[in-house]
Amino acid sequence: MDSLEIPADPAAPIPVIQTSRPPRIWKFWGTTLWGLLAVAAMFLGQLAVMAWLLWQDGSIDRNTVVRIASSGTTISLSVIMGLPATLAALWIAIRVSRTSFADYLALRLSSWTHLLIGIVAMIVLVMAWEAISRAAGSEDSSGFMIKVLQSARAEGTLWLLVIAFCVAAPITEEFLVRGFLYRGWSETFLRPTGAIVLSALAWTALHLQYDHDWVPFGEVFSIGLLLGYLRYRSNSIWLTVVLHGLNNLAAVVQTILLAG
Repeated sequence: MDSLEIPADPAAPIPVIQTSRPPRIWKFWGTTLWGLLAVAAMFLGQLAVMAWLLWQDGSIDRNTVVRIASSGTTISLSVIMGLPATLAALWIAIRVSRTSFADYLALRLSSWTHLLIGIVAMIVLVMAWEAISRAAGSEDSSGFMIKVLQSARAEGTLWLLVIAFCVAAPITEEFLVRGFLYRGWSETFLRPTGAIVLSALAWTALHLQYDHDWVPFGEVFSIGLLLGYLRYRSNSIWLTVVLHGLNNLAAVVQTILLAG
């Protein structure tokens, strides 16, 4: 015998190596289905505000529903309540994927260079669409916003409207569209280019209830392409949130001036 070997104890338990499943990114259909669930959660959050206000009013008839639904306060609260509902749905989807929430949605700061480029590009794009709108004789799409703003001002909740449109809406839409949807779709056959286009289309679809003219939709889609490209270049969702918020703020200020 060349060496002395100690035989293994047959009664000893076999060691089990604990291996955790690696994190993953939802692919095309997973991203699409979770995205639809997030949109449904957002609308449920908004409808919950409407239901609560109707319950507070104590009557449910057509005139009451129209009055409450068109109220600037109602619209503001609905937009704000859509934020936690959407974040909850996204958190569940990302939690299931075992990926960090911040990493999945690219919650990281961007450079001042990207911010400056984004602001200049946004101004040029909006001005170009203003010129297209005048040349095409498109109807003024600010009528809805003017009515909402006048209602919020009369109810003393103009500040709430600014928070809803310039903070809550950009975070909700950017986290969902340029955050979750873009991240998943960009890692499929679509690649970043296809994900930018498809996410811009999805974002445009979220605004279908506000207008029926092709010019506003063209503007929204092109802004979506710009924000998607900046999301790709900067790898930062906070950049698109800030740019989205600034664009909405400019629209609110313009509406205030138009409303006198």
